[in-house]
Amino acid sequence: MQEFSAVEGMKYIYPILVGFMILEYLVAKKNYELKDSLAGFGIALGASVVAAFTKVFTVLVVFQWFFDVLAPFRAQYLGYASIGFAWWAWVLAVLADDFNFYWHHRFSHTVRLLWAAHVPHHSSKNFNFAVSIRNGWFITLYKPVFWLWMACVGFEPIMIGTALIINSTYQYFLHTKLLGSLGFLGKIFNNPHVHAVHHSSNVEYLDKNHGGIFLLWDHVFGTWQNIIPGVKPKYGILKDPKTYNPIKLNTHEFEDIFRDVKRSKSFKEKFMYIFGPPGWSPDNSTLTAKQIQAGESPKEEEPASAAA
Repeated sequence: MQEFSAVEGMKYIYPILVGFMILEYLVAKKNYELKDSLAGFGIALGASVVAAFTKVFTVLVVFQWFFDVLAPFRAQYLGYASIGFAWWAWVLAVLADDFNFYWHHRFSHTVRLLWAAHVPHHSSKNFNFAVSIRNGWFITLYKPVFWLWMACVGFEPIMIGTALIINSTYQYFLHTKLLGSLGFLGKIFNNPHVHAVHHSSNVEYLDKNHGGIFLLWDHVFGTWQNIIPGVKPKYGILKDPKTYNPIKLNTHEFEDIFRDVKRSKSFKEKFMYIFGPPGWSPDNSTLTAKQIQAGESPKEEEPASAAA
């Protein structure tokens, strides 16, 4: 089946990507840490197992269903059933895919439940190709929602799947210290120099540079941040789980959400602990990225006896 072969295309790319990882390791061993890299491979293995089912199901069933069901409406009201496979359609598909990725990625940093699924990718204190495969196990359970509109307006599911592969492959090469800003092209296309900001836990760099291939979206939607002279990126996350266990790295934030919801006093607090930004608390005992960047300091948490 043509569609299935396209979705499976990543398996032919994997050996090439692994080859680049080995090459990077041989050239810059200092950028690798054994336990951290093994944790990354463990996370990648689990993510691959989940993705093997969810990605194929998404493209072959979900996207195809929306594409087929709405085809008569597109034909009647828009004058076409499918956008087709012309060169300009591919250009639009790649642009639309990157737009989708930007918002998927941005919400994965600003909605705590989604951050819990995305956080394994950021928990490494290193910045190398091993980090690029460190994708959370639960990401693919919600990520396709951001791409559904493409099938609805007439992008062929095979085209959507291919655009996703192109974007993922491009982003692999963003995670390295061996490549720079790409010169003039680095003002248009995402690059390791820019992506290092995104992976940093420095206050100045929190929740910045969410784009996949293009820098356009960050500039337009106000999340662009270049490297600040004198502010060296510090990789990792503010709330370090202090573990190399792949299971714990994928679940620790969910566990924290559960504990926060359990001790919350109202429905609003429960809702905000789940769907509010990471770090939100009703008493400001923990702070969001925006609050930290605004210079606020966390207040002491009320004692359990006082809160009762």
